[in-house]
Amino acid sequence: MDHLIHHMLRSSTERAPGKEALVHGSDRLDYAELARRCAGLAGSLRALGLERGDRVGILLDPGVSQTVSILAVSEAGGVFVPINAALFPDQVAHIVADCDMRVLITTSRRGAALAPALHQPTTLTSLIVDDDAEELADHDLAAHRIDDLIPDGAVAPLPDLCIGRDLAALLYTSGSTGSPKGVMVSHAQVMAGASIVSTYLGITSEDRILAVLPFSFDAGLNQLMTAIQRGGTILPLGFTFAREIVAALEAEHITGLAGVPTLWALLTQPRAGLGKADLTDLRYVTNTGGHLGGPVLAELRRQLPSTDVVLMYGLTEAFRSTYLPPDEIDARPGSMGRAIPNTEILVVAPDGTQCRPGEIGELVHRGPTVSLGYWGRPDLTAERLRPHPFRSPTESGHELVCYSGDLVRMDEDGYLYFVGRADSMIKTSGYRVSPTEVEEVAMSSGLLQGAAAVGIPDDILGQSIVLFVLADDDAAVDGAAVTAHCAGHAPPYMVPKQVVVMDELPMTSTGKYDYNALRSVALERTP
Repeated sequence: MDHLIHHMLRSSTERAPGKEALVHGSDRLDYAELARRCAGLAGSLRALGLERGDRVGILLDPGVSQTVSILAVSEAGGVFVPINAALFPDQVAHIVADCDMRVLITTSRRGAALAPALHQPTTLTSLIVDDDAEELADHDLAAHRIDDLIPDGAVAPLPDLCIGRDLAALLYTSGSTGSPKGVMVSHAQVMAGASIVSTYLGITSEDRILAVLPFSFDAGLNQLMTAIQRGGTILPLGFTFAREIVAALEAEHITGLAGVPTLWALLTQPRAGLGKADLTDLRYVTNTGGHLGGPVLAELRRQLPSTDVVLMYGLTEAFRSTYLPPDEIDARPGSMGRAIPNTEILVVAPDGTQCRPGEIGELVHRGPTVSLGYWGRPDLTAERLRPHPFRSPTESGHELVCYSGDLVRMDEDGYLYFVGRADSMIKTSGYRVSPTEVEEVAMSSGLLQGAAAVGIPDDILGQSIVLFVLADDDAAVDGAAVTAHCAGHAPPYMVPKQVVVMDELPMTSTGKYDYNALRSVALERTP
């Protein structure tokens, strides 16, 4: 019985050891070879002292080593922490310190850049690099080449240290304030997500899934897990141009692709060549990470007339909540869909009662993919994960459900429509961004006396970031300089699209920035 993530790999290997499992560039691994490498690295991790539940960061570009590392950490009994390669060293250092990371798998270049930002003393005991470890020879940490840790020949499977309820991964995501928080996900929750998505997308061993979303993103990680669970083929791809994705779709006979609104906006541009490529094998595409605007959705469907377009909604704390079947897109424009299989979606009013159809309330998710909460933050966990609002502890067995913070309304048939956020979070380019994070980066420029970030609707990004700023000591502020500073200290999705210089920032009666008033100003400025 499969109850741990790496069991899915073992089962698929037993069924078809010679089946192509992982493709990246010229590297093509069948299931037997993928399982061998994962078992080899897992054994070496234990030999290095990794113990049950130890956190292992994975800061690598898409490829063979990244995929092997994720599965090997599971097999070794550790907790994998996939880190977005777009993050800057100080942001990575926060994650390392926050989760008491023991091992980091990365490259020599990234390891060297990270070293000055690490909190001292650090909890890291080992660095594993996907290139030449000699570049880190003068570093205090023991450095090993990942290839040296994967022995040649067959490797016996390791005895399991965990059960399905144990922590498998930490996925770092922004909260409403402050630095990113680690969402705790168990083996059982990851596997439930794979089973549920495979069910409504009809994924089988014949599917070839192109993974362009990062594995640090829950939807990206799910693509890997569904492929491994079903015995399909996963093709991780880091890309620069949309036409590279189109070329891969055609050349590799891809059957499934997941993306966020910004990706679809790029792919539907004429220069991408999506509508001209032979994509007869492309069975489905899915959208997540934000609302897909009508014009882009229409163009995507026009250019892919034989491909199912499946719209989805989710949040890292509960994975996926709803999906809209392709045959409902025209009948229910703007809908985020209905509950995914084996999941109940409730719409709860501010007074705690259940909303009637058409009434606006908070989306509450109940089901097997609800996470374990936030690493080291029981206060935030208690805010997000709460008892079932309409069932007694006796009835529910003290089950916790996930309060999303998203305001929605449900129609008579159970289909939901997004209204807005109950908090100030900005959802842009498929990422949740805390205004505080943007403001802290901007303030670190030394150019400002104050900064406040809001999100406004954007057909391409979902929401775009508008940053309102006050000059420091009455000096003139160059908005371009602020933008440039943000671009040099934060990943692209956190860089403001607009910087607006203000004489003063509106405040609430409690002395805080009035984000509602600023959002209204931003909307008035939008053409």
